[in-house]
Amino acid sequence: MPAQIHAFLCLQDNIGVLIHDPETGACATIDAPDEEAILKALSETGWRLTDILVTHRHSDHVQGIEGLRSRTGCRVVAPGKAREAVPSADAYLREGSTVQVGSLRAQVWETPGHCADHIAYWFEADRVLFAGDTLFTLGCGRMFEGTYADFWGTLQRLATLPDDARVYCGHDYTLSNARFALAADPDNAALQARAREAEQAKAEGRFLVPTTIGQEKATNPFLRAGEPALAKAVHKEGAAPAEVFQALREWKNGF
Repeated sequence: MPAQIHAFLCLQDNIGVLIHDPETGACATIDAPDEEAILKALSETGWRLTDILVTHRHSDHVQGIEGLRSRTGCRVVAPGKAREAVPSADAYLREGSTVQVGSLRAQVWETPGHCADHIAYWFEADRVLFAGDTLFTLGCGRMFEGTYADFWGTLQRLATLPDDARVYCGHDYTLSNARFALAADPDNAALQARAREAEQAKAEGRFLVPTTIGQEKATNPFLRAGEPALAKAVHKEGAAPAEVFQALREWKNGF
C-alpha cells in the first residue's frame, strides 16, 4: 500500500511532515521542529507516532525530539555525524544505511552542503524524497559548512532522481526563492509560471510542497548552474558549474 503523507506549517516557516504506513500503522515525523504542532497533526490524522527521522542537527529540526519521545515512546534515528547534537537517538545513520517505517523503506543519502551532518531519506518505492534543508522549492539551503563543490555535488546527485520524485523540504521559502530565481533566470518561462503558481498558492493558504525533481530541474537556479543563462547572470560565462553555483548562492545570501 502506498505511503500516506501529511505536510503542515509550523514555527515561523518550517514544514512538518508525517509519513504513515497504512499497512502496519507505523508513522514517522521528518524532524521534530515543533512538538505541539506535530501532536496536533497526529490528532487530526488519527495516526500514532512510532518514529522520528532526523535530517540534521539544527535546533529548529530537533528541539521537539525529547518531548515527543516522552509522550509517545517513539524511536529516534539521526545522522551519525550529528551524534553530539542528538545524543539519545536509538540509531545513527550514514551513507548506505536503510531505515524502515513499518513496511516503508528508505535509503539514506549523506547530503553535505547546508551542514556537514545532513542526510536525506529516499523512499524509492513511493518516489518520495525528504530533503530537509538541502533542496527547497525553487531554492536550496544556505551553506554553513563544507565547500560549494560538495554542495553542488549533493544537488547534482539529487537531480539524478526520477523527474516524478516528490520532494518534501524543511521550510517554506518559496516566494522569496521565486523572487531570486526570477532575478537570476528572468527569461525562463517555466519559472515564470511556477512563480505565479506560488503566488496563487500563498493567496489560497497553500504552499508548493511537495515539488518534484522535474519541476526543480526546470525552474530552480541552483540545479541549473550548468546552464549558460545562469552563468551569464553571475558573470561566470565558461566557468565550471560549481563556481557558478557558488556565485548564485552567495548572491542569494544577500538578496
